[in-house]
Amino acid sequence: MEEIYNRFGDQVEFFLVYVREAHPTDGWQVDSNLEDSVLFRQHQSFEERDQVANTCTLEMKMSIPTLIEEMDNVIDEAYGAAPVRLYVVGADGKVSYHGGAGPHFMDVDEWEQAIESTVNQNKAVI
Repeated sequence: MEEIYNRFGDQVEFFLVYVREAHPTDGWQVDSNLEDSVLFRQHQSFEERDQVANTCTLEMKMSIPTLIEEMDNVIDEAYGAAPVRLYVVGADGKVSYHGGAGPHFMDVDEWEQAIESTVNQNKAVI
């Protein structure tokens, strides 16, 4: 994702949206989180969610700007964002690409092609 962000970041706005924990320690935990010591409980406050989001982006060395969802989880529910989902939203606010649920059905190459297509369409309009 960082490579794609670096390639298109001057032409497209990128955002990570951090939502609820998909595999919290007080919920459905997965072996890979245990092995990688990714151990966070479900957030009890926005401040806690913000802290965990910052920890994750720092640990993963992500430079993509990160937005933190409010505790009402409206974004997650509207977009089916958890655990990971890739989207392309046009300047008109319409979703032009909706990727599969990650990590198993997420296709970063397909997402990159959708971004490239959007950039090319925007160039043709100008």
